[in-house]
Amino acid sequence: MTTWFSELTSFEKIYWILAGISTLVFLFVLIMAFIGADGHDLGDTDTEIESDTGAGFQFFTFKNMVAFFTIFAWSGIASMDAGYSKGITLVISLVCGLLMMLVMALLFHYISKLSDSGTLDMKNAVNTIGEVYLTIGAKRSNIGKVHIRVQNALRELEALTDHDADLTQGMVVKVLDVTSNGLLIVEPQNN
Repeated sequence: MTTWFSELTSFEKIYWILAGISTLVFLFVLIMAFIGADGHDLGDTDTEIESDTGAGFQFFTFKNMVAFFTIFAWSGIASMDAGYSKGITLVISLVCGLLMMLVMALLFHYISKLSDSGTLDMKNAVNTIGEVYLTIGAKRSNIGKVHIRVQNALRELEALTDHDADLTQGMVVKVLDVTSNGLLIVEPQNN
């Protein structure tokens, strides 16, 4: 092994050293991610940045740099084995490394977009159909409750009506509006 390494040029040695170190770090990061130990206890800067919801697209993170150097080194070794010159090898390595960083940054960016805050947005209840659970007083005289499906969940929400008669339990209603304090304004749904 030492004979093989000593016969390499200094350019090749740099690529092999980078490949060895970056691959080991990459495997360590990958194993830690699979066992769930890539959180705060390791002091990972990606975690601090990813938890900041205002950061958005991030290109320079620890994981991206590890991926860059891993792909950079291995694509350079492959280019040298293919017989390319040092200049071409360097360009191919840089392009492959940067593409890997871009792919990883886009991957984490779009994965973070998949998260759901779970916060109820009352405006999503407008124009939906529900059922009266507790009687709603006529002309906003008494707050009642309705069962209504909002954001793919059945919810029990407080409601008022401008209708002339009370809306009693079991009546089907439609949400017309939402007040500033989150009360639904409903009307009986015509069958």
